[in-house]
Amino acid sequence: MTATTHLPNTRRHDIDALRALAFLFVILYHVGMYYVADWPWHLKSPYAAEWLQWPMRMLNLWRMDLVFLISGVSLGFLSRGQGTWGLLRSRGVRLMLPLVFGMAVIVPYQAYAQGVANGMVAPGFGAFLLRYLPMAEPWPKRAFDGAEFGVTWNHLWYLPYLFAYTAVIALTLSLWNSAAGQWMRRRFNGLRGWQLLLLPVLPLLAWTTLLAPHFPPTHNLVRDFYLHSLYFTMFLYGYWMGVDTGVWQELERLRRVSLALVLALIATYIALRVGAKGPASGLLADALRTLYLWLTVATILGHGHRHLNRPWPWLRWANESVYPWYVLHQTLIIVGVTLLAPLALGPVLEPALLVALTIVGCWALTDGLIRRSNWLRPLFGLKLRRRAKPMQQQASTEALPPEPGWRSPSPRA
Repeated sequence: MTATTHLPNTRRHDIDALRALAFLFVILYHVGMYYVADWPWHLKSPYAAEWLQWPMRMLNLWRMDLVFLISGVSLGFLSRGQGTWGLLRSRGVRLMLPLVFGMAVIVPYQAYAQGVANGMVAPGFGAFLLRYLPMAEPWPKRAFDGAEFGVTWNHLWYLPYLFAYTAVIALTLSLWNSAAGQWMRRRFNGLRGWQLLLLPVLPLLAWTTLLAPHFPPTHNLVRDFYLHSLYFTMFLYGYWMGVDTGVWQELERLRRVSLALVLALIATYIALRVGAKGPASGLLADALRTLYLWLTVATILGHGHRHLNRPWPWLRWANESVYPWYVLHQTLIIVGVTLLAPLALGPVLEPALLVALTIVGCWALTDGLIRRSNWLRPLFGLKLRRRAKPMQQQASTEALPPEPGWRSPSPRA
């Protein structure tokens, strides 16, 4: 088996770039959730289109799995030199504080807009907040997503999931640092050729076959066993891969092969769905889905390592912007919808303006307010800004920042 080597203590620009570029697609995806026909979301457009289901479905099969793998890569860097309680303390502040703030300040408008649209909440955002924040009265059933709990985290579900997976690794850090844990890491990072393209699929296929029929995706932290199995497996893959050079070089070498296989799988999967006139089922369909998931992620990582691992001028700005954008973007989409929908601008101009309003809103709030205020920075997952001493400013080699995340209740397949 090929020996593994470790990356030097430098920033992984390709991981930073993939995170930032992926988030641009997140905004498009969540705008698409407003327009895709037959998929539930907080609000739905009168211009909903069935054709959007195909690109949205193919994206939805791997998008969050990629995010959790990147999160695991980040933890691989962050965990060097940190013990269990150091990781729990630093990750808890960076993940849980934005979650609590977001649930209290950013997310409520999403619940309000959905409740008004459903006819189960009276107009008046102030009155809604007075009832929502203290959780004094129960809400009508299905008034908004999460109404049964009184409050909701909506798209911020990624933060508690990430903290839970980080806590699992942190609390078992001695296991992963033991001889047996290092053996498992070396075995995974030593995969080459077809083994790297196929063997990581086997656990994903096992979880899909055993758990998916009994535990459909819910984004309920304590009952989402199927998605937990997939996401934590990908998170663990990333944790193992983070500081290794050999596996990243192999993904880069295999990037064209994996891309060709992904295109073939897309064609096969679409043909099966069309032939079955609905979601394909059975072991063959599960195998195709999980193989497509891993090969797509492997292709993205391989091409990213080849083309993006350089200090792009925009990366420093993107690294500080992506977390606030994640917290803000879905509420800004809902605000944009409430402003644009009454104008009846049509199925082309309206979504274009909605994307533009969301991006401009994220940029204006982040660059104009959040990044400038040490009071707001921790509430959006950013470190406090400290004035650098003259002659001591150096290029940043710090560990990767917290990862963005996103949510959609769309079907996984």
